[in-house]
Amino acid sequence: MIIEHIAIWTKNLEGLAAYYIKFFQATPSEKYINEKTGFQSYFLSFESGARLEIMYKNSVPDNKNDTIKEEYLGIIHLAFGVDTMAKVTDKCEELLKAGYRVISGPRKTGDGYYEFVTLDPDNNRLEVTTKY
Repeated sequence: MIIEHIAIWTKNLEGLAAYYIKFFQATPSEKYINEKTGFQSYFLSFESGARLEIMYKNSVPDNKNDTIKEEYLGIIHLAFGVDTMAKVTDKCEELLKAGYRVISGPRKTGDGYYEFVTLDPDNNRLEVTTKY
């Protein structure tokens, strides 16, 4: 069994799509629009086969997981894997140079990973990681 896709609500559909396309090499589907309900979405496909569905609907309220200091039960981050420690460091530097915040790292973890944690434009936590 595989995880087919993960879905995220956003108030900035185009901006969030552009972020994952530019920095994580996602390939977007055609934009889906349901005129009756106001629902809009893209499926973003990654080289591994994983997909991220980003969705917009004006009636969806802001979530409570908008602070980087607090964590809540449930899904807390998405992790992107790369082949080498150098690629982790390079992606961290690329995002910093583009003005995105890095919350922690790059660092070696106690369980054998080299990683950093950042936030996407909607403050969703992302890890970029590799085994060391």
